[in-house]
Amino acid sequence: ILSLQKHFHRSEHWVVTKGKPKITLKNNFFSMKPNETIFIPKKAIHRIQNPGNKVVRIMEAQLGSILKEKDIVRYEDIYGRAN
Repeated sequence: ILSLQKHFHRSEHWVVTKGKPKITLKNNFFSMKPNETIFIPKKAIHRIQNPGNKVVRIMEAQLGSILKEKDIVRYEDIYGRAN
């Protein structure tokens, strides 16, 4: 599970390469399969989850003026990193 998060300065484009992740984007939920893509716009709250027991791999392209960790705003995080 990745944290429920957003970015102010970057958008992301994801390609599922393995597994069947559950994607949260704003108030919508998507079950995805390999070779499917999704665009995550700036400021959109999002998360990747693996509801199954098989490995999930996602290729991510980041686009924006700041691509560093400091641009992540976390709302929920199992590792205690929520802002």
